[in-house]
Amino acid sequence: MFDNICKFLAENFSSDFATWLLGEPIIFTELSPKELSLEPIRADALILLQSEQSILHLEFQTQVDTEIPFRMIDYRLRVYRRFPDKAMHQVVIYLKQTNSNLVQQNTFTISGTRHEFAVIRLWEQPTEVFLRTPGLLPLAVLSSTIDPEVILNEVAREINGIRESRTQSNIAASTAILAGLVLDKEVIRRVLRSDIMRESAIYQDILQEGKAEGKAEGKAEALLEVASNLFNTGMPLEQIARLTGLSIEQLQYLQVTESGESK
Repeated sequence: MFDNICKFLAENFSSDFATWLLGEPIIFTELSPKELSLEPIRADALILLQSEQSILHLEFQTQVDTEIPFRMIDYRLRVYRRFPDKAMHQVVIYLKQTNSNLVQQNTFTISGTRHEFAVIRLWEQPTEVFLRTPGLLPLAVLSSTIDPEVILNEVAREINGIRESRTQSNIAASTAILAGLVLDKEVIRRVLRSDIMRESAIYQDILQEGKAEGKAEGKAEALLEVASNLFNTGMPLEQIARLTGLSIEQLQYLQVTESGESK
């Protein structure tokens, strides 16, 4: 789910991401992997955005992956084959802190060939960078801070100030999910308003996935009601997932939105 949330943010707030990563508010549109000459390695996690003059390739990672360097050179060559005149910016963004040396690796090297790409470790980034624009707010809690809860409260205040309701709900839902990487769900419930998150496109996607993954009745609303009731029994998430057909990630998000109704 984290890949999907980051992809959603990058595609819907491309100007905010371009300002952060490239230093100027370029508006990008999605580049389908199908436009390249070969099938993608990981279409589900791949984020390719294009403008008239450049292409932005993003990889968001919660865990280290030894295949990242090869994937970066592979897509650089694929894009060059299709768009030889466009500049390409490639960035790997690690979401969750780790001591692995792999998060330092920013080159692919074999005999006679060397390719470089940018690497960002969010836990080393200054928090204020992510508080400037709506599209980056969900990343703020993962930035360099000794108290993520304080930052989540600050993000919540910024979210409450967003006037456009759809943007507000989508940013709130994205924040709730990504905050789960560093904060307990009880903290997230207490800080973020579940009524706002329920209006998000992300919540609606979960409903649709619930319909696709449902049992005989195939009703997403019924699945959510069952899951909600099972939460109250203290049943482990793994068991609820088996009974409802929903994923652990979906259930974790639903726990946040189902609770905190009194806020």
